[in-house]
Amino acid sequence: MANVVLHDVRKIYPGGVEAIKGVGFEIGDGQFCVLVGPSGCGKSTLLRMVAGLETITGGTIDIGGRVVNQLEPAERDIAMVFQNYALYPHMSVYNNMAYGLRNRGMPKPEIDKRVREAAQILEIAPMLERKPRQLSGGQRQRVAMGRAIVRQPKVFLFDEPLSNLDAKLRIAMRVEIRKLQRRLNTTSIYVTHDQLEAMTLADILVVMNGGVVEQIGKPLDIYNKPATTFVASFIGAPPMNLLPLKANGLESQLARLQLNAPGDAVLGVRPEDFSISGDSASGRLGLELIVDAIERVGPETYVYGTPAHDGAARTVSAKPGELPPGEIIVRLPGEAVPVIGERLQIAAPRAKLHLFSAAGRRIGD
Repeated sequence: MANVVLHDVRKIYPGGVEAIKGVGFEIGDGQFCVLVGPSGCGKSTLLRMVAGLETITGGTIDIGGRVVNQLEPAERDIAMVFQNYALYPHMSVYNNMAYGLRNRGMPKPEIDKRVREAAQILEIAPMLERKPRQLSGGQRQRVAMGRAIVRQPKVFLFDEPLSNLDAKLRIAMRVEIRKLQRRLNTTSIYVTHDQLEAMTLADILVVMNGGVVEQIGKPLDIYNKPATTFVASFIGAPPMNLLPLKANGLESQLARLQLNAPGDAVLGVRPEDFSISGDSASGRLGLELIVDAIERVGPETYVYGTPAHDGAARTVSAKPGELPPGEIIVRLPGEAVPVIGERLQIAAPRAKLHLFSAAGRRIGD
């Protein structure tokens, strides 16, 4: 096991394209770190730099107290699980898992022991003589994970390993990966664009955007106190409502609630923090919403609407996952089913309001 320390890591491609712009953070020994962000944000590039599959333009990467910038991937004591499984189709499951160990000259009894132990952990022991074509997608991914486990590396690297699976299997495999990591207690770095996957897996969450780190922390800390409007919009489903104060005339309500905010600030409210209420006093922010659309999803109902006042509200542009301009979403209990066109009085408690500057940075704690 080992900790991983990145210090001012940069990647500049020929032509001056800067993919990674001075990223630095530390992953503790045995922690599960998830890199999350939209396509093109640099998360896979950063993972490949840790693996040694991409050269480093600047900065250092330290694994277990050793700077690995100039080391080949095989010398870094890491194991990587890819999105496409990368199994040898002509080899059995057993041989796929054993292949890397044979190349390292490991004795046959030790190889056999490691392969069978990993197969038991992953519940694929009855499949050791099968070929990859005889396995389901989930089983193939287990084999790919088994090939990494038998290495007994200092660090596991996962590059969107569940992207090719259907939704139900992704959920099951997500749980299995987390259980496996806790059992092995091996430092792990996992890349995904799925914020729900990131929230459920991570000990430490790294939210990336445009080659920089927007925020690092525990998943619930980031959810409850996003550092920027980008993080507020990206982490959470449905995304946070983001309302410019000048466009919505909310300054007077915030003043009544004793919240200091410049007129060009942005107010954020999570959909679940709104409730139907005719009372906007007593420490609550109130809005009148015209219902435009309704989604019923079992125990919850999502209500989409626009504020009922002169001059349409506009949400802050915060791709991806942003709400369309002027739209607010409210998450209500499943039995609460308003009618399209209805005017709803909604309110949110003061303690659940988030304030951001016009530049998108969090104001206050």
